[in-house]
Amino acid sequence: MAKLEKGIVFNAGKVIEYAEDGVVSKELVHSNAGSVTLFSFDAGQGLSEHTAPFDALIQVIDGSMELTVEDVKYVINTGESFVIPNGARHSVNAAERFKMIITMIRG
Repeated sequence: MAKLEKGIVFNAGKVIEYAEDGVVSKELVHSNAGSVTLFSFDAGQGLSEHTAPFDALIQVIDGSMELTVEDVKYVINTGESFVIPNGARHSVNAAERFKMIITMIRG
């Protein structure tokens, strides 16, 4: 996971590429307070169910993702966002390729 150079103007969607049959991540900001990370998921990829000890703001910047939170499935499209509450069980599925920004803030 490579960090982004600070103090520059950038287009988040162009900072990260898709990898065939893969998931790519690029950390933009990291501190004791939390982190901001870009992800790209190729179609058919995902993250198995897990929890996080902090709230997570998901912002889809390209494509459409399937997010399941506490057994409820949501489809989040480009330009839409979702906040996953801390401790909530969640998983990610890429029915199609998509890019997202995830901001995690410690409570």
